[in-house]
Amino acid sequence: MAMSSLAAAKSKSFLSRLKTLLTFQNFNHTLTEMCPPPVFERDDGVGEIEFSKWRKLDARKMGINQSMIPMSPWIVLKILKNEGFEAYFVGGCVRDLVLNRVPKDFDVITSAALTQVRKKFHRSMIIGRRFPICQVNIKGSVVEVSSFQTGAQHNDGKDGKFSVSQLPKGCDKKDLARWRNCMHRDFTVNSLFFDPFVNKIYDYADALSDLKLSKLRTLIPAKLSFEEDCARILRALRLAARLGLSFSEDTESAIHKLSSSILSLAKSRILMELNYMLSYGAAEPSLSLLRRFHLLEILLPLQEAHLTQQAHISGQRPSMLMKLFSNLDKLVSCDRPADSSLWVAILAFHLALISNPQHPLVVLTVASVLFHGKWEEGVKFARQHAQEVQIYIPEIASCSDSISDDELADKVSELAVQVQNSVCFLSEAEILLKEMAKFPAFECPGLVFVPKKLGASAKQIFDVLVRDLTSLRTKRASMEINYDSLKKGNAREARFVLGQIILHTLGCELVIGDEVMRKDKIRLHALDPEKNAEILAENSPLVVDQRKKTDTKRTVKAANYVEEQVVSKKQKLFEKIGGLSELGRDMDQMLTADTESMDLDGKKQDLLEDDSCSEAAKKCRKGKSKETGSLLQVYASKMLEKADSHGVPREEIKSMLETLKFQAGKHEAPVKEQKTSGDEEYKKSAEKHLKLLEQVNNDVARKQPKCKESCLLHQEPDTEQQNVVVEYIGGNVHQNRRVLEKGVNHKNEKLEGRPQTLSSLFK
Repeated sequence: MAMSSLAAAKSKSFLSRLKTLLTFQNFNHTLTEMCPPPVFERDDGVGEIEFSKWRKLDARKMGINQSMIPMSPWIVLKILKNEGFEAYFVGGCVRDLVLNRVPKDFDVITSAALTQVRKKFHRSMIIGRRFPICQVNIKGSVVEVSSFQTGAQHNDGKDGKFSVSQLPKGCDKKDLARWRNCMHRDFTVNSLFFDPFVNKIYDYADALSDLKLSKLRTLIPAKLSFEEDCARILRALRLAARLGLSFSEDTESAIHKLSSSILSLAKSRILMELNYMLSYGAAEPSLSLLRRFHLLEILLPLQEAHLTQQAHISGQRPSMLMKLFSNLDKLVSCDRPADSSLWVAILAFHLALISNPQHPLVVLTVASVLFHGKWEEGVKFARQHAQEVQIYIPEIASCSDSISDDELADKVSELAVQVQNSVCFLSEAEILLKEMAKFPAFECPGLVFVPKKLGASAKQIFDVLVRDLTSLRTKRASMEINYDSLKKGNAREARFVLGQIILHTLGCELVIGDEVMRKDKIRLHALDPEKNAEILAENSPLVVDQRKKTDTKRTVKAANYVEEQVVSKKQKLFEKIGGLSELGRDMDQMLTADTESMDLDGKKQDLLEDDSCSEAAKKCRKGKSKETGSLLQVYASKMLEKADSHGVPREEIKSMLETLKFQAGKHEAPVKEQKTSGDEEYKKSAEKHLKLLEQVNNDVARKQPKCKESCLLHQEPDTEQQNVVVEYIGGNVHQNRRVLEKGVNHKNEKLEGRPQTLSSLFK
């Protein structure tokens, strides 16, 4: 009884404890549902720290390798690493590498202070006040280096207060430093870090997703970002134009609201941003975006007024200004930019045409002379292509009046002067405001940002059209663009490129040798590893080496083919000459019946297969040069002995002997080529063969019965044809085509009006 009560008590105690445990677990489960894992918020209230979007990717799987990095930034990064500092590539260069584009430049960020960076590199200097950087000059290029410490100084504890222990698994204090720096950047697509030594790309703001979606988004709310630095508005338009990105909703709204704030920027900053837009291969889409967000009326009011008026007047007709910059984009890119003077010259050229429309021939001559560098050649080209000029309204007046060369020179010089005077609309505020008074519907803030020095460089491009115009004799070593000179602002190179741009705009297609101007390919699927693998495979050293071997084989094969064609033409010519040596033969009687022709063919075949003759024939075909003549005579005599018994006409025997003579000559010619050093002995060999052929013809003629049909066989061989053969054998390869045409024409003249003979059909 006692034992049973004790067991009952223990069972009751166990059930009680089990019930308590279940109740506690249910409570915890409910609490967990009500209180999800904590999300750390920034104290400045601009957003949450979303650790779930932090990514570390293998750069090699994205098609990025060390060979894509130029030597200068690689050296800077390696020296900083060797000194024990953290160093990464950051910003737009990483973005372009991910998109498989050529970066404009490579920016470096390091854990070292800028003063430490300056000590490590002798040719370096620290610039900037608010966000200073160190410019390192190395191997002829400049690498911009920034410091994590600079971002920390401007942080002021705004990035959230949490310890390293609160970071996600696999992240450490280095990730925290990189994240804090990326949050001070402008857009998500510019917040990537790349360490080429470990082949890692660090993404803390979901930048890769934005690149896949072609979306431009600010790291913090767009309004706060643009108020912090209004230059980001121009940078946003530049990135969207160059990469084909669309704006997020809040970014687009903020640009519309704060567009006028760019007036507070320094003129040098505006010039730099506009130069990035117009000189790096995205000028036409950049101008379109500036118009869309009403920024062109602030930066280039004259151009905005013209484009607006043209849209009302001409509707959908193409704009010459946009076409000029579209053709500029085809010639320049991020790795091959142009100097600012080129786009200033384009704007001035267009303004001159707006104020004073020109004859199509005048505009075409200006472009042609700039391109060719010579007055006579430029005028000749312009007159030849005057009918191809595309008319733009109102820049080009549709006019069919003829212009003399003297009048054309005067008009070209006048237009060049007008272009130079139009530069002041871009560099002098008073003149701009005076000109804008003609457009009362458009407000003009009077902003000019083109310095006079840059304006003078643009004027220099047109100097050659003002002075010494008709005596212009500029020579170019190559018709290929020298991009180093173009980037440095060389006026001569700028003229050449500007001439191409205007000619293409007018509708004149230029073919410069076999050149194909390369153009940057925007690969929107660069994030696809398979696509990048294909691109890398095409450019691997093994494939390139194999491609070179294939090209060499093709070259050798082509050379052999050409040689075979030359030999074949020689053979055909000898056959034609052999046929011409039988002039005077008349075989019309043999064509009276098909049966007679068939019998004759059979008899000739029997004769050729005769044992007594075939042995001599084989020796003749395989004999050496010294024995060819005697063997041919032996074979001729045997053929003549069998002629009567076979009933084959003697002239047909003569034709077969000539064919045999040619075959023997084919075996003899290479021997002569190997043993002789010049063409004299080869010519003598050809003359010897012709004499031998003449001797055989005479022997056949003497033994043939006298008849009216064969009397013409006693005529002398055609000396002109002998000369053609000698000339062909002794001439070089370049003369063979002319000699061959000479022989064919002569044969056609001799045989014109004569019926076709059986011997010609036989051969």
